[in-house]
Amino acid sequence: MGFVIPECPPSSVAVHGTSDRFPVRRIFCVGSNYAAHAREMGRNPSAEAPFFFSKPADAVCENGSSIPFPSVTSNLHHEVELVLALKAGGEGLDEQAAGACLFGCAVGIDLTRRDLQAEAKSMGRPWDMAKGFDLSAPVGTIMPMETAPLRGAIQLAVNGRVRQDGKLEDMILGPVGILVHLSRLVRLSPGDLIFTGTPEGVAALQPGDKVHASIEGLPALEITLASR
Repeated sequence: MGFVIPECPPSSVAVHGTSDRFPVRRIFCVGSNYAAHAREMGRNPSAEAPFFFSKPADAVCENGSSIPFPSVTSNLHHEVELVLALKAGGEGLDEQAAGACLFGCAVGIDLTRRDLQAEAKSMGRPWDMAKGFDLSAPVGTIMPMETAPLRGAIQLAVNGRVRQDGKLEDMILGPVGILVHLSRLVRLSPGDLIFTGTPEGVAALQPGDKVHASIEGLPALEITLASR
């Protein structure tokens, strides 16, 4: 049996200290997982639990990428996030099983067409085109580790000026808690990436901006927004 069109090459991310690649199966994201960011987006973190949405696997792009400024938006926002890369999965996981799924961690940026998201929210429509557009999930080099960091600085700077300056310990759901909750909704699998939420300070990007995202103990991520 053959394919009727050429097979699409798999998306993948570099692995720190090796020439190997991490194959990306799916991308899940956690919304409203930092209280201060939830409040800046008009949400009440004490009344609303973190929730999940997704991006296509081929939305990933790597450290050093020059990304064309997306079409159909005048309000593109940055959201720096800790990203979990899974080597195993399952459904209905307990904390021990969820913790054993981790392959490593990386710095990620959830790029968001905020104007499209606001329009979708106002009309009760899905966020897909606000969150899941081409190259909307930059991911830095994955650092293999058995346990995700629970503490440390998470920052994002644009053209050398810090805009997001948070702490991993401010996450409402920690990495293991995220995997436990998500595994109740879907069967997690090797190759899944999970963006774990962003701290406050999200703001608009412009063509030509240089973005530097960092998390203590992980390889930094840098991208440039090219002109349209």
